[in-house]
Amino acid sequence: MVARPRAQGHGGPSMQDVADAAGVSLGTVSNVLNHPAKVGAETARRVRDAIEQLGFVRNDAARSLASGSNSSVGMVLADIENSLFIDFAHGAQEAARSTGLNLLLANAACDMTLQDNYLDLFDESRVTGMLLAPMEDSTAGIARMRAHGRQIVLLNYAPKPGTCCAVLVNNEHVGYLAARHLIDTGRTRLAYIAAHEDYQPVRDRRRGVRAAVDEAGAGVDLEEIDSGGLTTEHGHAVGRALAARDVDQLPDGLVVVTDELANGIIHELHTVAGVQVPKQVAVVGCENNRAAGPAAVLLTAVDMPGRAMGQEAIRLLLDEVVSGKAHRHATVVLEPELVVRASAPRRAAAVPPAQRPALRARPAR
Repeated sequence: MVARPRAQGHGGPSMQDVADAAGVSLGTVSNVLNHPAKVGAETARRVRDAIEQLGFVRNDAARSLASGSNSSVGMVLADIENSLFIDFAHGAQEAARSTGLNLLLANAACDMTLQDNYLDLFDESRVTGMLLAPMEDSTAGIARMRAHGRQIVLLNYAPKPGTCCAVLVNNEHVGYLAARHLIDTGRTRLAYIAAHEDYQPVRDRRRGVRAAVDEAGAGVDLEEIDSGGLTTEHGHAVGRALAARDVDQLPDGLVVVTDELANGIIHELHTVAGVQVPKQVAVVGCENNRAAGPAAVLLTAVDMPGRAMGQEAIRLLLDEVVSGKAHRHATVVLEPELVVRASAPRRAAAVPPAQRPALRARPAR
């Protein structure tokens, strides 16, 4: 018979509840958690079943911090090397500190297993709530945290309706701004260069690019190129493939889904193959990522309000903590801005194919 768990306030079921449910001593539960080799297989199975049924989460923070951890917020970022995610963290830290909270930061390095491990770590630490900025669908992890009573807010990824609060940038408008800028400067043969269609921002930006091209009507064409990945090295590969084309087959405007990818393309076209950027091919990135490194031609890019997004995420999290059952999940959408630089300046005129200089021969690799 499974014992009824005793009320534990916000802390949830205790180790004693698990012991009662499994019909074992408190020491046996402790051994299963900390020294599993000391416990027989059948007994360990009963304890694990009780843990799962009760939704017990070990309170590691209570063991290591005398003051507990109710004043902390955990934040898991998909990629700390991208300045957008750093901006999320800066904004969240500023907002958290203004309300007396501490921000605990973790980098998942685009690894879903590592992301889940950090969510569990913050869960065990009894943080006040969590912020998550993922690259992929994280519905399972979010459901697991919420089942344990943890409030969680997503950044830059739209959750399933009713799942949790979220703060988004309008990624469809990111793609639209980039493509519209190229069209407004006279470009008529556009290409959208991207990979990882399973990433929500990639899909959204693609829709925005298509919307701008459709809006322009006849005379503006769109080619979509799969780069195979989103790094500088993938950009080098795409740049080499473009440079190998006949001159009249080159797009004259590129919307590139990440700035690293864009910088790699610019290097191969402009520096190696002698295709002039922006005179022959204008390039717009979709991140304004300060960590993408220098490019041969400074990159025009769409900038996202990362600090404001981090601040808004803390506001939504605290509203849920304070409001309790009266809270209603909300999604806040902030707008991006175009930052014009040398790779796609304003009023740049497209160069007819007949006037374009011949490509230089590329050195053997």
